[in-house]
Amino acid sequence: MNDFIPGQRWISEAELQMGLGTILACDARSITILFLATGETRIYSRATAPLSRVKFSEGDSIRAHEGWSLTVKSVIEKNGLLTYLGQRDDGSAAELPEGELDNMIQLNRPTERLFSGQIDKRKWFELRQQTLKHHEQICRSDLRGLTGARTSLIPHQLYIAHEVAN
Repeated sequence: MNDFIPGQRWISEAELQMGLGTILACDARSITILFLATGETRIYSRATAPLSRVKFSEGDSIRAHEGWSLTVKSVIEKNGLLTYLGQRDDGSAAELPEGELDNMIQLNRPTERLFSGQIDKRKWFELRQQTLKHHEQICRSDLRGLTGARTSLIPHQLYIAHEVAN
């Protein structure tokens, strides 16, 4: 189980467009998270929260909410909160607490998602794989276009089809 600590930055796997969220509160059953980019607050069940902790590594380039960028040289964890140490664009040394990260950091590229630990569970991969296989079978079928409709013919339509066929 993940340790949720107020002040940590997490991203919602279900709503990536909301950007980074900040843990406001957590108890034994729920987590309250604020997404500053959209101004929305969400409450998730602790057991099923679709959240991934955002942790950057050495060499990553990150942005502060004030607009400046930092190339990460090292990461310090204290009381469950991260502080990134590195070099700003102007060459000066700086530290950036995770609470000051830009709210609109989005992990859209597969490599970013992989290296940040934002990966899907195996069951979701298998579901996508099975769905694609079924879609391929449907597309190759000679009955394409005739299956899947949730309609029923009314007697008048059956009569006309019978007359045309005879």
